[in-house]
Amino acid sequence: MLASFRPKSTPAHRLSRFVTKEALARLLKIKVEQIYRIERWRHILYVHATGMSRFVSYADLPPILGVESPAGLDFAFWKRRLANKKEKYAPHFWVDFYAEKFRKAISVVQLFEWGKLLGAIKLMLSAIELESLRQVYAQEKYLLEHF
Repeated sequence: MLASFRPKSTPAHRLSRFVTKEALARLLKIKVEQIYRIERWRHILYVHATGMSRFVSYADLPPILGVESPAGLDFAFWKRRLANKKEKYAPHFWVDFYAEKFRKAISVVQLFEWGKLLGAIKLMLSAIELESLRQVYAQEKYLLEHF
């Protein structure tokens, strides 16, 4: 008697915890609403959006709050991806992504958590990008504390 065939499930990629529609939309320069399906494959994402379908590396996406913080192996994936693209720093859209997260923070505590995450990945950003994010952070902190 033959055993029933069960396809093996592929383990989730370590960076899959950082996948969000917001980050994908920024990367692809489209609106979040245009994304209607995200297929999580073992080593890559397949994003389906209105008028486009694209493969996206997990290592192109920035870390987020609410999941396990980035650790050593995560940085190895990001660094290898940057080396393959002949880049030294994370994609510029990461700066826009984090600036938006700072602006949308609803409390100083939430802003602090985003700032702490940014501190953990600061070596992934250029000095100029990091300084621009620090300015946005300071401005948003002032607004949250005084208004």
